[in-house]
Amino acid sequence: MNILDENIPKSQRLLLETWNIKVRQIGFNFGQAGMADEEIIPLLLTLRRPTFFTRDEDFYKPYLRHAKYCLIYLDVEKNEASFFIRRVLRQPELKTQAKRMGTVIRVSGAGLQIWRLNASNLVHMNWK
Repeated sequence: MNILDENIPKSQRLLLETWNIKVRQIGFNFGQAGMADEEIIPLLLTLRRPTFFTRDEDFYKPYLRHAKYCLIYLDVEKNEASFFIRRVLRQPELKTQAKRMGTVIRVSGAGLQIWRLNASNLVHMNWK
């Protein structure tokens, strides 16, 4: 399940939906509008293999790694979010939910920085 933070514009959610990428968005059709950051992680833990996309850098912390979810911090312009979400979901190393679980990822135009569960080193990956 792909979950969008409410800081991702509606236009970007609609674009993802036109590309047949299934998403739910906090404050629209999932969770409650105005949820605090501290409320989101417990919510994710109730779901089956969620991938959470946000533009909030507070979620890009290695101590937030957990086997039951994936956190993706989009360090891109707000009107580029859908393009980069689709790009992440097409990356061979991240293409399935199973491959994404246990990771905290920073996405930028330059590539990906990935903290994996039970790994001590940050992995830098170029776009493919």
